[in-house]
Amino acid sequence: MMDKRKENLLLIGWGASFISTLGSLYFSEVLKFIPCDLCWFQRIFMYPLVIILGLAIIRKDIQIALYSLTLSTIGGLISIYHYSIQKIPFLSENAPACGRVPCTGEYINWFGFITIPFLALIGFSIVFTTSFLIIRRKG
Repeated sequence: MMDKRKENLLLIGWGASFISTLGSLYFSEVLKFIPCDLCWFQRIFMYPLVIILGLAIIRKDIQIALYSLTLSTIGGLISIYHYSIQKIPFLSENAPACGRVPCTGEYINWFGFITIPFLALIGFSIVFTTSFLIIRRKG
């Protein structure tokens, strides 16, 4: 039987992945921002989280936390790299070509630091944290 705290953590992780997915779809489908290659990789790791965490909530299965931890770690590392090549001049100047849309481009730059990869990193960080807490409290 899953306790209420773990169920709530799963719900928070699912909510973060769901909002992140809706946000990325809003940027590409409504605002017509063309995703760069690194954005696509971040999507590859974020979108499945909506499904697997949703199923985990329905099935009350906390074992999924290991998978969500893994996906959010890899996606978060890609987000950190992507954000770094946007914001660190040395990396930005030496970044390899990234497809039709440059990965160094910033469609948004709210408050001088919030970009799309930063928003993705927040989503991955929330999923990572909730997954880690579930695993840590297994005993």
